[in-house]
Amino acid sequence: MANKKAVIKIIGTQRLGADADKIELTTVGTVEEKEDSYILRYNEEQEPPFQTVKTKLSIWKNENRVEMMRSGPFGSLLIIERSKRNLCTYGTEYGDLLMGIYGKNIENDFHGESGTFTFGYDIDVNGALTSQNEVTVEFKTN
Repeated sequence: MANKKAVIKIIGTQRLGADADKIELTTVGTVEEKEDSYILRYNEEQEPPFQTVKTKLSIWKNENRVEMMRSGPFGSLLIIERSKRNLCTYGTEYGDLLMGIYGKNIENDFHGESGTFTFGYDIDVNGALTSQNEVTVEFKTN
């Protein structure tokens, strides 16, 4: 499938203990089906003076891996693999932060013109749990 324009809705929930924070983003981007994965590309507008962040989200069809690459002033690559911990670098305005990413669930429900991807992961810094995350990405092509 070639790149198709799509409306993409992302819902992210971060938890630590009893505290929870939910973020929602709806944007226009593209979705593409490859032999082994689905690729969504979209931009995240930032508050001035920060530049737009370009995001590429790759979800493997076998539901064992998700890669989230963000480029812009503070780039990052998060690799989420089911039941595995990866060390990833996350760029901030104060420098790069090395984080552990432990993948939990990864699910895809792709229907060609629309779909939903869900994945969960824990983040730790210096071995201490900083958040438990659930992300749902929904898309619908024009």
